[in-house]
Amino acid sequence: CITFFRKVMQERPTPVVICSTLTETGAATTVEALSAGAVAVVTKPKIGLKQFLTESAHELTTTIRNAARVNVKRLATRSTAATGSIRMKNSADVMLAAPARDKAMTQTTEHIVAIGTSTGGTQALESVLTALPAVCPGIVIVQHMPAQFTAAFAARLNGICRIEVREAKDNERVVQGCALIAPGGKHMMLKRSGALYYVEVKEGPPVNRHCPSVDVLFRSVAKCAGRNALGVIMTGMGDDGARGLKEMRDAGAQTIAQDEATCVVFGMPKEAIRLDAASRIVPLDGISRVITGN
Repeated sequence: CITFFRKVMQERPTPVVICSTLTETGAATTVEALSAGAVAVVTKPKIGLKQFLTESAHELTTTIRNAARVNVKRLATRSTAATGSIRMKNSADVMLAAPARDKAMTQTTEHIVAIGTSTGGTQALESVLTALPAVCPGIVIVQHMPAQFTAAFAARLNGICRIEVREAKDNERVVQGCALIAPGGKHMMLKRSGALYYVEVKEGPPVNRHCPSVDVLFRSVAKCAGRNALGVIMTGMGDDGARGLKEMRDAGAQTIAQDEATCVVFGMPKEAIRLDAASRIVPLDGISRVITGN
């Protein structure tokens, strides 16, 4: 199924919305489809489908309308890239990363990278994170994605990146060479205790219609990390994260927005640029270089 989907996306790129069941197998398959170029995912129950369709009619029609507006050329580009060679972890990478975390506590706590993204973000994050070396600043991420799917998404990225990628847990430390992804259905915030950074993961009402919300993360980073942070807003529908990125910039953080040409949907970055929240506008393939300072 995924092989066929990849072939379709390469030969005739088409906006696709996945309707997936909330099962472990369904989640893994959905993540593969998103990596191959699917635009969005709508979750459905295993029973009570008729009631689900009635109650979710507005969500479904909105998702389909949004999918129709995406940059199809970018779907084609990322779909092709997803089938190419990706640097896998090996023992040398892990051995290189581990000592750096222990002996570089000061650098770890001094620099934090916060990334927010939505539609098209699964592919964009794969592009950015697979390009990072094993030793890089600690990263916290909000990707708009339903509950049950973020764990599979993090596991997939962890298998193809040199850094560690995990679904975040409450009170987990943010360390060098590791990216923490907010669990679907929960907000994630940065907090600081002495010289160390942690994440707080908790339930809460949607913010900007989303849980997790990029704004919630970015505002906490502005408060806790200030000028020691880098904020990155990437492809996505709507405006979640734009105001939080402005707060980060006002607090002295370096802030960047993905450029229009490389976005699947130039919504969130566009709003951030409009608010003067981004100090730089960077193409997708340049974001990893900004993170590493190259």
